Amino acid sequence: MDNTTRSADEQVNNNTEECNKNEKRIPTLEDLNENRNQRAKEGIKEIRQEPVSIITNYCKMKKSNYFLYKNFHYKEELSRRIAIKREYGFYNYCFVSVCISFILGLSIGVVIMGSPQTNVMNPVYGARKGIKLNSSRDVHSRSLNSMKYNNVPRTNNNVEIKREDKDLNRFTSVSFTGDNETQNYNKDVYPKGLTEDMKEILKDNKNTHHKHSIANVITNKTDYIPNDQTVLYDNIYWGPEVENSMPQGYGENTAEIWERYVEQSEVIKMESGCGRMQNRLVTFKDGIQACVRYRQNTDQIQGEIFSFYVGRLLNLTNLAPSVVKVVDLKDKLWQSVAGDISSAQWNSNRAVVLTQYIPSLESATIPEVFKPSNRHLNKIDVLKMSLKENDVRDTAKQIMINKLKAKNVKRQQKDTDETFDHIKIKLTKQTIQLFVELAQWSDLIIFDYLTANLDRIVNNLFNYQWNINIMDGPAHNLARKMDSGLLLFLDNESGLLHGYRLLKKYNVYHSLMLDNLCVFRKRTVNALKFLYEQSVGVKLSEMFHQKNNAVIRDILPPLPEKNAKILHERIGKVLSQIEKCEQAFGNR
Repeated sequence: MDNTTRSADEQVNNNTEECNKNEKRIPTLEDLNENRNQRAKEGIKEIRQEPVSIITNYCKMKKSNYFLYKNFHYKEELSRRIAIKREYGFYNYCFVSVCISFILGLSIGVVIMGSPQTNVMNPVYGARKGIKLNSSRDVHSRSLNSMKYNNVPRTNNNVEIKREDKDLNRFTSVSFTGDNETQNYNKDVYPKGLTEDMKEILKDNKNTHHKHSIANVITNKTDYIPNDQTVLYDNIYWGPEVENSMPQGYGENTAEIWERYVEQSEVIKMESGCGRMQNRLVTFKDGIQACVRYRQNTDQIQGEIFSFYVGRLLNLTNLAPSVVKVVDLKDKLWQSVAGDISSAQWNSNRAVVLTQYIPSLESATIPEVFKPSNRHLNKIDVLKMSLKENDVRDTAKQIMINKLKAKNVKRQQKDTDETFDHIKIKLTKQTIQLFVELAQWSDLIIFDYLTANLDRIVNNLFNYQWNINIMDGPAHNLARKMDSGLLLFLDNESGLLHGYRLLKKYNVYHSLMLDNLCVFRKRTVNALKFLYEQSVGVKLSEMFHQKNNAVIRDILPPLPEKNAKILHERIGKVLSQIEKCEQAFGNR
């Protein structure tokens, strides 16, 4: 028994050595049978040697890359099959992804084609119908300052598409204006039931033939009498050619009409809009809309309404009509929207400002003459812009152009600049539009200086130190009516109170614009002189008591006397700047 065991051990060792020597060769079945027969002859029992054969040959199979069984490379074939299976799996994944994407895209297309926006693509068109501008607003039918309409007539299901009506699904700007051949906007669109007074308040049209009367100028400086082709006169004033082209805007008459309208109206809808969180866009019963300014701090309500009053005293037409009301659920004005008031978290017995909603607005940018690279406007600038944009045939005018353009006659240019006190040139339409905008900017600079408004040009000037491109972007809280070019001075709540508290920090920015302005509107200058002589504080107090009842006056305080004195002082500084310009550009 011991001999048998010893022989088996020796056989294992021999097979191991042989395995190590011939590890690259894999035994075939014939080798295994021959090895088995040899061991049988040597007398080794089959039951003992079989496990040894398996064990000893295992090392060969383990170290080998494959083993042979009936001439079949099993491991290599298995790897190839696995690779093929993975490849087919990848193709299946791609195919499923493409199918899912196609189905999803088809579903989105069906949804879009069935939406209200694309109904205009249906071959059966309804008659041209404008959706009421001030009806209930939603994301499909209304965007800010715009109205959507179907623009193709229906004639027995036969569609006739005109060239100008190809873009059926567009939002067209709407303005409440009179006829104007040069305008491409839909005009005279009013909500149903609108009174003639309210139609008048919504109008803002250049072609109203309103003439700004200018008294004959006969002073010790000049005896020139301005006429309809006068661009500038008396060295510092815009002439009738510019004044007569100014948009009509919103004057005293529109403010009174708005006050009477709000007094008799009823709000039927409130929705988010008009700026900050608690502000609301309200819709009246006849479709007219208004922006309601609600603040926890009464200073901002005072600033908004008293800035509007200052604009009225200055005869500015660039502020939308505004009126003060008290939130009282017993009042007819608010009864229908009690739930909306609660949702807006408004408190009762709080003063709010209702400002007429103005459609057809676009952003307004700062003119080049007021940007840091230039930042001045005087009669020389007006002359250069007039000559640059106009073809002048007159010989004397052509000589003046040559003098202005000559680089080596600076002294002659200076003499030429100092010898004129008026500009009389027939301007192109483009130049008139430019001067109309600059004339409104002269009013804006004065208005913001007087009220110390922080949320408009001062905002751009203050942030210029960090962002040099901010002056190229839209002006903050300033908009332009697309149909008439009227600039609207929006969001004036920081004026007269909050702005005055921060004068030490921001007054340098207010003065920066005023100190470089030397062309003014005569009517604005006359109003400033009148307010300075008559005490602007008294005028504001009279207006506040005249326009607001005792209930409102109990809730909203008047303008503090201290602030009225600051306003009076700032009017004096504006008049000093005007005198400085007269001296600097007057004839010597």
